[in-house]
Amino acid sequence: MALTPANQDAFFREVDEELRAAQLKRAWRRYGVLIGALVVLALMALAGALYWQHRRAAALDARAEAFDGAIAALGDGREAPARAALGTLAADGSDTYAVAARLTQAGLAQSKGDLKAAAAQFRTIAADTNVPQPFRDLATIRGTAAEFDTLAPAQVIERLKPLAVAGGPWFGSAGEMTALAYLKMNQPAKAGPLFAALAKDKTLPETLRARAVRISGQLGVDGVAAAGEAG
Repeated sequence: MALTPANQDAFFREVDEELRAAQLKRAWRRYGVLIGALVVLALMALAGALYWQHRRAAALDARAEAFDGAIAALGDGREAPARAALGTLAADGSDTYAVAARLTQAGLAQSKGDLKAAAAQFRTIAADTNVPQPFRDLATIRGTAAEFDTLAPAQVIERLKPLAVAGGPWFGSAGEMTALAYLKMNQPAKAGPLFAALAKDKTLPETLRARAVRISGQLGVDGVAAAGEAG
């Protein structure tokens, strides 16, 4: 018996569905194990990432507590345990707490009057490319301050040149040391305008600006007017 058009459509749909079902069965037999393995691997990778993040967060929390404890110990006058904790933090890793511990160690040496050791430690941090740039810049400032009296003025100027920029985050300290270095080189024509620029920068501490006003005035530059413009 011949199929009517309606029956033909139903027949073709049925055949098409059976073909698709057969193709799916063949595909699952061929690739089902592989797909299952990939799903398991993806779940394992996700679990591993979540576990690693948890462990990392826990480790950072522990290091934060250790650093806070070391600073508290220093504040209480318990220097020996503070130094021990700082040493462990500084030696174990290159994260922020390791860098902060190294900076604190150098600061301790400076506070004890061991300027040579402090400057050497600050220089090591400043030269460490694994340390974030803001910390390296801070180490450059602190190290230069520690050995300012023993450095040649030209060395001070060259070292601080990238930081002694008006409007920059380190302009106060770097600009002042650079201006003083120019004075030591008997170059008041370069020192005066720099002191005036410091006096004009209202983001700087008032004590620094007051010094800049006084010295620039002695050098014949109107730092008072510059400070007034800034206000």
